[in-house]
Amino acid sequence: MVEVFKTNIGNPVLANKLQKDIEQNYKNYLVNFDLEDCDNILRIETLEGQQVCVETIINFLKQEGFFAEVLND
Repeated sequence: MVEVFKTNIGNPVLANKLQKDIEQNYKNYLVNFDLEDCDNILRIETLEGQQVCVETIINFLKQEGFFAEVLND
């Protein structure tokens, strides 16, 4: 399962830190950012086919001071 989020994270160093933090806190998630996209995309894929907990990720980023919302197809 993959979820794609629009974020306001534009700094690559910060994105790298957040990627590591998410993967450390949520062991079944593979995380990557596409900061070249105008929406500063955050992609999260689950390793075992589970659903990504959207609210958890949005709240995690909110606590770090960032905005995220799910991008629909």
